[in-house]
Amino acid sequence: MTLRRRFGLRDRVMLAYGLLALGLSTVLAFVTFAVVSNYLTSQRENSAIVETRENASVLYYGLFGPNTDCLPKRSPNLGECSSIEPRQGVNVLALLSALPSADSATSMTYYDNRWYSATGSPNDLPADMLAAVRAGSEQHRRIEVGGQEVLAVGVPMVLSGDAFFEWHPVGRLDRTLRLLKVALVVAAILTGLLGLAVGRLASTVALRPLAKLTQVAAAVARGRLDARLQAEDDPDLGGLARSFNQTAAALEQRVIADARFAGDISHELRTPLMTMLNSMQLIQNHRAELPPAVREPVELLGDDLDRFRRLVIDLLEISRDDGGDQGSREIVRIADLVRAAADTAAGREVTTVAHDAEGLTLQADKRRLERVIANLVENAEYHAGGCKGVLVQAGGLGALIYVDDAGPGVPVEDRERIFERFGRSEDNRRGIGLGLAIVARHVEWHHGTIRVKDRPEGGARFIVELPAKTS
Repeated sequence: MTLRRRFGLRDRVMLAYGLLALGLSTVLAFVTFAVVSNYLTSQRENSAIVETRENASVLYYGLFGPNTDCLPKRSPNLGECSSIEPRQGVNVLALLSALPSADSATSMTYYDNRWYSATGSPNDLPADMLAAVRAGSEQHRRIEVGGQEVLAVGVPMVLSGDAFFEWHPVGRLDRTLRLLKVALVVAAILTGLLGLAVGRLASTVALRPLAKLTQVAAAVARGRLDARLQAEDDPDLGGLARSFNQTAAALEQRVIADARFAGDISHELRTPLMTMLNSMQLIQNHRAELPPAVREPVELLGDDLDRFRRLVIDLLEISRDDGGDQGSREIVRIADLVRAAADTAAGREVTTVAHDAEGLTLQADKRRLERVIANLVENAEYHAGGCKGVLVQAGGLGALIYVDDAGPGVPVEDRERIFERFGRSEDNRRGIGLGLAIVARHVEWHHGTIRVKDRPEGGARFIVELPAKTS
């Protein structure tokens, strides 16, 4: 499971291509090495045998004269050639030294019950090979002489029991085979790496529709409900694209219907709400005339009506946003906007602007941004023990806005949940409402971020980060 999480689909496709290429190149390398090494070894052995036969024939001429019927390379019938007389006064060692040689290192012969050798030692020859050649059988075998690999070739001579031997070094052949082996290993590795590259390219091309689906799904999750896939004509992805587009369209219609419903209800509630608020204001104006037992219920009713008023305003705001209100951007001075919105919401001066933020401007929807600041300050005032201050400074994406409160702070497990609509705390005892959900929605509309952490002096600190430019 950990490996699957570590390697994504693209990585697994790339790895499959690489392993396939490496496997095929390894098999091909083994086959190539086997065929080439067998061919070169066979050619080397044939060349050594032919050269040994030729040199044995040259030695025969030197020993017996030009009697071509009994040449060693023609495998003579030793019985028919046993009457041939050797030449008198022949220097066998001189004949061996004069033999032409292409790549043989040593020539030796067993002639007239004696060994003749210029450099090699007959003791290095295997006994069974020596016996077989003297018995009339041609032999060749790899042996090690003085730490060097050589190919020993023996051919019988004319007279029974006589034999001629040559050693042919195979070091050059071994070096060639080692070089071939290294080249094939390097080629297999390079082919595997090329397979990885091809797999990466193929996976990128093959998964491009999936990446597009991810982008469109992410756009829908961010609230762009009009995002659609453009692959409905694709024979392989058409079904998926149509299903996704139908789901997104149904979701968009549902959200629009819900927003229209919330907006209609909010508008319908405004008239009786205004009547109740005016009536409550009238009652509070004559509060001194009320009996003491009635004053406390009236105050509680006034608080609930004020909370009801804010809820209706929030419903109108969020239904407008869900209904597709695109808003309008204009250049605003952040310091002035935050100062006006925060101080008005708190009913006192709570805003501090850093020197480096005085000239910051932002392309913003003024109404939305004012709503962000007002909601954060009102949340601090009504639900968190009061607003301890609002600070504006340059930094991050451009501008940072800090809103501090004097409440108990926000638990870590609730710091994402508080920005949900009608979210509740982890203990499920305290409702959060719509204010912070509107804040998160409007900040995202400005391509900014919002987060909450503990205030060093106690309480919570909400941090809004907005992209800005200096005027």
